[in-house]
Amino acid sequence: MATLKIDPATTGLVLVDMQNDFLHADGAYGRAGQSADAIAALPARLKPVADAMRKAGGWIISTHFTLVPGKDGEPFISEHLRRLRPFLTKGDFAPGSFGQALIDELQPADMSVEKIAFSAFYQSRLEYSLAQAKLKTLVFAGIVTNGGVASTVRDAHVRGYHPIVLSDGCAAFSKEAHDATITSLATIGDVATCEDFIAALGHTS
Repeated sequence: MATLKIDPATTGLVLVDMQNDFLHADGAYGRAGQSADAIAALPARLKPVADAMRKAGGWIISTHFTLVPGKDGEPFISEHLRRLRPFLTKGDFAPGSFGQALIDELQPADMSVEKIAFSAFYQSRLEYSLAQAKLKTLVFAGIVTNGGVASTVRDAHVRGYHPIVLSDGCAAFSKEAHDATITSLATIGDVATCEDFIAALGHTS
């Protein structure tokens, strides 16, 4: 891969779904015993990346998977998601809740965007906000590689953004799914390690 050239003023670090309900022991997935070592390792790995981005003057963008509450607060859950994650219930990923929030280790974000599907661009204000901030390069990290990360990266690509995927800054529930997705995404953008990206910002890891 060619040496990364980053203009922090026009670059956003997109933290995909690094939320308490996914990662905190008291969150929805933690209570259900749903995790993976690679996912659990992400907060510590991404904190230096986010810190370097802030120091360089770049943007921190946090996407927040959200279960929209309906009548009596019962969430709208797609049949696909209900089959995959039958433990999800009322209050999980609710707007403004502890579970929906970005994990403490990566706070604060400059821009936060609710999402209701894999892609953070789908029926959200992300595209409008990125345009207002005049961002051109989006650096992706978070979970899961083959879900929210991949879908958002591909949507960024077709919208003309320069996507960079942090190969060790993303994770999935299986190494095979992660590795296959990173290989696929390398055809539409750059792939770098967290260390590569920090070095490109002019900082040591």
